[in-house]
Amino acid sequence: MTIDWLVPDERGAVAWPALPDGKKGVLTIGSFDGMHQGHQAVLKRTVELAHELKAISVAVVLDPRPAAAHAYAAAHDGADAPEGFHDPDALMPVQRRLELIESLGVDRTFVVHYTMPFAAVSYVSFLGQMVGKVGMRTLVLGSDAHMGAGKEGDLKAIRNLSLATGVFELDVVDDAGPGMTRIPFDWKPQMPQKPGEPADPLEGMNKSQRRTWSKRNHAHEARVWSSSNIRYLLGNGRVHDAGEALGRPHAVEGVVVRGEQRGHTIGFPTANLGDPVQGYVPVDGVYSGWLVDFGMAPDADAKVAAGATTAEAQEGSSNAGNTGAVSADAHVNHHEDAVTARTPVNRWPAAISIGTKETFSEATGLHERVVEAYACTQEWLELYGHDVRVEFGGYLRPQMKFASADELAGQLAKDAEASRKAADKAVDTAK
Repeated sequence: MTIDWLVPDERGAVAWPALPDGKKGVLTIGSFDGMHQGHQAVLKRTVELAHELKAISVAVVLDPRPAAAHAYAAAHDGADAPEGFHDPDALMPVQRRLELIESLGVDRTFVVHYTMPFAAVSYVSFLGQMVGKVGMRTLVLGSDAHMGAGKEGDLKAIRNLSLATGVFELDVVDDAGPGMTRIPFDWKPQMPQKPGEPADPLEGMNKSQRRTWSKRNHAHEARVWSSSNIRYLLGNGRVHDAGEALGRPHAVEGVVVRGEQRGHTIGFPTANLGDPVQGYVPVDGVYSGWLVDFGMAPDADAKVAAGATTAEAQEGSSNAGNTGAVSADAHVNHHEDAVTARTPVNRWPAAISIGTKETFSEATGLHERVVEAYACTQEWLELYGHDVRVEFGGYLRPQMKFASADELAGQLAKDAEASRKAADKAVDTAK
């Protein structure tokens, strides 16, 4: 897959590359945050149509997420999100999105740095550029898509434009999946207080009961296959349900840094992810899952080995999930011939803890929220400076304060055993 990183100028104009040899394109557009099953359906249809028409499949990926870019602008007098902007609500970094898009067989991807001038471009102008400059023949969209200034380019408007001009066709994908659910408008992450994966509060309710629940919780309707619902699920510890919507376990990524070394002293050494963690961090709690090791991260080894701060250790590898990104002020485009795909070195079942280490925080005075994973293996692991992915399988229990380190170690042993069993069950189910 060929990638072009494109930066709009101060007027929102983009130097769109033309497709080679006069080829036509089948194109889709979105942020594709999470690459959930709805996104996959749209991209698979794009590739399928491109094969049928002997055309080139093209994905236009918006980064950062439009919602995050607009929120940043609203809080900073209309300014664009700067280079290296960290979006904690993004489900996954752009590099991971590109890896998954490539795995579906997309030929070419344009990554557009989403700016406020670009957001002000009308859908008519944007689609005109796709036809005239890129060579778009067919546009593939999901069933609730919209684009352009003020989101005026809904499916009805785009279809009318297609029929009126006759220069491109619109193909709408039924990407609704299991249908709709309901999400409270003002929900906040809430750690489940009981062990085990939380149940869907709407499960088993009839229409009348669902309406009552929705009114009581000021809920709105949302797709099960949607990034907003997946964030809601993760914010309530329902990582298994989130994985079902994604079509794979939800994951976060980062570089392993030195923590308090507390795990070593009690026999459970953990891999601590340095800030900023890439991907949406679920609510506090202990989870079963997997720790995936990609080996030493670029430029991170020396800093971590030297005992650098988390921010310093992360600095050298902060672009690992954002390869090719350029400053919005530079107005320079960048071309890559392929995704720099990472190959896992190892993958272990893991017990994953998210929280503030309540057992020791009072004594240490450290209350930072951390993500740490204990790999369930007999091997002695030295992962400082390694680029890792933490994948979430299920919710085990809430965070709690233990009376002693021995009591904590006993519970960690139980967590590790539960994680091993969950991993074995997942393997058996996949067979």
